Amino acid sequence: MTLQIGFLLFPQVQQLDLTGPYDVLASLPNVSVHLIWKDLEPVKSSTGLVLIPTTRFDDCPPLDVICIPGGSGVGPLMEDSETLDFIKRQAATARYVTSVCTGALVLGAAGLLRGKRATTHWAYHELLGPLGAIPIRERVVRDGNLLTGGGITAGIDFALTLASELFGEDAAQLVQLQLEYAPAPPFESGSPQTAPREVVEEANRRAAGSLKLRGEIVDRVAHQLSQNG
Repeated sequence: MTLQIGFLLFPQVQQLDLTGPYDVLASLPNVSVHLIWKDLEPVKSSTGLVLIPTTRFDDCPPLDVICIPGGSGVGPLMEDSETLDFIKRQAATARYVTSVCTGALVLGAAGLLRGKRATTHWAYHELLGPLGAIPIRERVVRDGNLLTGGGITAGIDFALTLASELFGEDAAQLVQLQLEYAPAPPFESGSPQTAPREVVEEANRRAAGSLKLRGEIVDRVAHQLSQNG
């Protein structure tokens, strides 16, 4: 039986949040991978790459895996009832409910992180708690059928973890080898714990505006979730 995997595609998505795990999961046998949005018009990512949806909400089959990537466009999604309703419908029957980076905030807005261990991009980690999650600072976090990946490149680690769950370690390792995924970055600046202080300060400065905006959205969403019980 073909495994149905769906990635939410939306304006201002962070393309590597999506394309990293897409490459991993689409390399597995007997899978059908969908890029899902409200319509089939081309969508521009946060860095300008144009992606084309393959499936509309109304035409999407029941998914075995639903994945919500992050990006600068997650703010509007967190208050988009049509998108949240679609995610909740699919999550109710999906084998795995997943996210990469700030896509976790969208899952939270859909009420799917309550009491669940989860992670997201380090710069927005503080926003998980108000959405009912138990924030965990790890690269990949699993809680039941919920799998969340940290920031951007963690999507590849997340997808390999999921591939192992779905098809076994040998299959996941084969994909890893085929993709030559053997990270050896030139700097130890991939996390706030290892980056130079001045680099962390600059990164925080650049994220301050979006953190404030998303914090305001999270406050509204958290209030609405509490009203809905």
